[in-house]
Amino acid sequence: MPSYFKALQDLLFPPACLGCERRLDSSQPPLLCGDCLGALAEISSPVCPGCGLPFANGADHLCGDCLTGCYAFDLARALFVYQPPVSALILGLKFSTSLTGLATLGALAGRSECLRLFAEPEVIAPVPLHSGRLRTRGFNQSLLVARSCFPQWRTRITPSLLLRRRPTTPQAHLSGKERRTNLKDAFILSMPASVQGKRVLLIDDVFTTGSTVNECSKVLRAGGATRIEVFTLARSLSR
Repeated sequence: MPSYFKALQDLLFPPACLGCERRLDSSQPPLLCGDCLGALAEISSPVCPGCGLPFANGADHLCGDCLTGCYAFDLARALFVYQPPVSALILGLKFSTSLTGLATLGALAGRSECLRLFAEPEVIAPVPLHSGRLRTRGFNQSLLVARSCFPQWRTRITPSLLLRRRPTTPQAHLSGKERRTNLKDAFILSMPASVQGKRVLLIDDVFTTGSTVNECSKVLRAGGATRIEVFTLARSLSR
């Protein structure tokens, strides 16, 4: 958009911070004021080298879950701790008809060193919604996250690689144990041979207990994927 049209747009429709609604000088993403940008809790060392769980102090070391080998993926990383303003952006993306925050989340991802940790994938798989929920919502937020955060690999995104073959209770309503039971055998590969011998990047919005991405990873591993890495926008520290 030419600069004068953009300036006119900002004058007629003043941009506001998506975190606190404070007026901004520019509509250039990320649409967050200085205070809200300062409140972002970006995840960095010390973390678990496997699942990316952040620690308060010390050096990087494996967490208890990774020591026991309970995850089927090779590596998982999240950009931020799941707290305001990131939590508000993600909830807005999932449950609002407005996708205003998507460009902001993509811009934040583009600034992060986290993305450089991933091996170049041959296939990118968004965590799927059940077809009924997809019809109701109208979009899969994990697919939108994949397109926004990894535009350089857009042609490798396979929206329907994984399918959710039965409806499941929303994970936010369940305990850790219930989450694992809820998702057991919920996912299948639509094209079983498509990940054989491939490096796969799995995309979701939030990593809480890891149950969702782990169940998806089991299916990908059974399909012959040689390496599975997981990217999420945020990591919840309450399980």
